[in-house]
Amino acid sequence: MNKTKAKISIKTSDGKEYPCRMTMGALVLFERETGKDVSEMGQSMTEQATLLWCCVRSACAADGKKFDYSLQEFADNLDTNELAEFNVAMNSGTDDSKKKQGKA
Repeated sequence: MNKTKAKISIKTSDGKEYPCRMTMGALVLFERETGKDVSEMGQSMTEQATLLWCCVRSACAADGKKFDYSLQEFADNLDTNELAEFNVAMNSGTDDSKKKQGKA
């Protein structure tokens, strides 16, 4: 039951880096924020950014790392490339950080 989880880090435009991974907490938070289960998610950039924010917020909480961005503040400091990398990592279900470091 121990499948490889995508573990990536997200860097904001102000130079801060945060852990990011899909957790149960992220799924619960996404549903609270949007009123939708993640399985109902479409191609909306708003929903994608919201899921990313939920994953970062939850990973930070689990890791004891301070993360005090509101959803809007996070989106304001998020480059679209970070969102694209998140989508690739979530769809592949693997650790892309090794690929980034040339270790794959």
